[in-house]
Amino acid sequence: MTIAGGSHHPEPHLHPLPELRGYGLRLRPWDVESEGDLEAWFRGRIDPEFRRWNTPMRITTDLDSARDSLRTADEHMKDGTSAAYCVTDAETGAILGHVGVNVINRVMSSARVGYWVLPEARGRRVATHALALATRFAFTELGLHRLELDHAVGHEPSCRIAERCGFRYEGTLRGAMWEAGRHDAYRDMHLHARLATDPDVNVNP
Repeated sequence: MTIAGGSHHPEPHLHPLPELRGYGLRLRPWDVESEGDLEAWFRGRIDPEFRRWNTPMRITTDLDSARDSLRTADEHMKDGTSAAYCVTDAETGAILGHVGVNVINRVMSSARVGYWVLPEARGRRVATHALALATRFAFTELGLHRLELDHAVGHEPSCRIAERCGFRYEGTLRGAMWEAGRHDAYRDMHLHARLATDPDVNVNP
């Protein structure tokens, strides 16, 4: 598992983002000018499973709204508050999903991580391995102390991925996230977290 092009010293933010490689994956920054990247981003955000468990501030409905949200992710990357990675197959370059280190708070040295995987790439531990790479990057290259991961109560696959990657369950937050497809109703979520000082975990099959 390597971080290609990375520095050995934490920086406030890294732009452009370094590529991350390991577990047969290549994580690269999303390309806002690529039609292929836009199409994959669009498919990921309109996927029924994504919509069941995630309700973004701006819900993706068409290619234009997908382009807007991808450009917003790129802007957050440039200002150092987020690192959005396109997860690809290291050999073929096929896009498999997304992983992000989001809401980077330099005062508290913390961030939130999130991910999604395209339907055709599920069942291959893509999310687990992408999260492991992003976690290593956040602790070593970004120099963060705490990473949080949250998911809707009932989303058992995400719970297993979190635990597999060393994110301990810390509790249930009541009414802390939106219901699926709504901005006027709330549901509970599980909070997981991992510290830079926690022991390494083995995420290999």
